[in-house]
Amino acid sequence: MMDHARDLASVCEATDRLLTAVADLDDAAVTEPSRLPGWTRGHVLAHLARNADALVNVLEGRPMYVSGDARDADIERDAPRPLKTQLADVRDSAHRFQDAASVSQDWSRTVELRNGVLDTAAWLPFRRWIEVELHHVDLGIGYELEDLPEEFTQREINFLAHRFHGRPEVPALMIRRDDGRMIPTGAVEGVTEEQLDSGYRPPLPDLVVSGSRADLLGWLAGRRDGTALRVEGGTLPSLPPL
Repeated sequence: MMDHARDLASVCEATDRLLTAVADLDDAAVTEPSRLPGWTRGHVLAHLARNADALVNVLEGRPMYVSGDARDADIERDAPRPLKTQLADVRDSAHRFQDAASVSQDWSRTVELRNGVLDTAAWLPFRRWIEVELHHVDLGIGYELEDLPEEFTQREINFLAHRFHGRPEVPALMIRRDDGRMIPTGAVEGVTEEQLDSGYRPPLPDLVVSGSRADLLGWLAGRRDGTALRVEGGTLPSLPPL
């Protein structure tokens, strides 16, 4: 069961960590490149603020963004702002998201995200947590994948493995967690993590990928090239962009 209230608390903690770290920068540092191609740190901060407002839209029954072009234009518009303005926007938009998510509502309902993606409302706080944690790393200011909360890292590995499950462009493979459990992903037919957890043992893919949680997450999330991972039964595949 998704615990949206607990995830909302985790979003608050992650946002506070990010704001504290960013407060040590200066205006010049905000204009420097982030780890995301083509984006400065200002782009990352602007995206975080606009993403919070976009999730408020979803919670309140409106389209997440007016359009993809409008989303991109808003980020470009806000990216060059000075540090003080960026911090205030990230903080204020985070409060708006928390306020919208604190309203009594049906968390089991289906909501529509960007590009027509459907999800359950209860997943929205975790999706916001993903944005805050990974983009904190993307800022390139000393917060690394190894610094992410352990619970978050494993849940995000599971989330991304599920996202790639059934994708024909990703070969069938198993991700071996550091506790020995196996997560199926890619073009795996008839194998789910629930089946494996129940003790059922269908034929499994020969390709097995393992490594540290940080390296697994980095590969799945497009933040690392996977060279630190161990691969059995073949070569490490390239993953499509998220």
